[in-house]
Amino acid sequence: NHYRTGCAGISDKKVQICLYGRNAEEVKSALLAAHPGLTVVLNPEKPRRKSFEITLLDGETSLWTGIKKGPPGRLKFPQPDVVVAALQEALKAE
Repeated sequence: NHYRTGCAGISDKKVQICLYGRNAEEVKSALLAAHPGLTVVLNPEKPRRKSFEITLLDGETSLWTGIKKGPPGRLKFPQPDVVVAALQEALKAE
């Protein structure tokens, strides 16, 4: 199985992050610290304006979307621990 942002063991998991640079790096670091075998892919194209989305690429499992959050704009970006907790919940559900 494969994710759009794969599944057999944790080392095959893949997460896509569609967001802004600094925030993306912070979330990526937190995810990798919690799950070192995880593959984290930052969006290859310019992200949607004013959005921050994190998807487990199993089809469409959203770990975070800031599209309908804010103003203020800072509400669109999650705390890294919130995303790690969402990933852990998604992995339990499998």
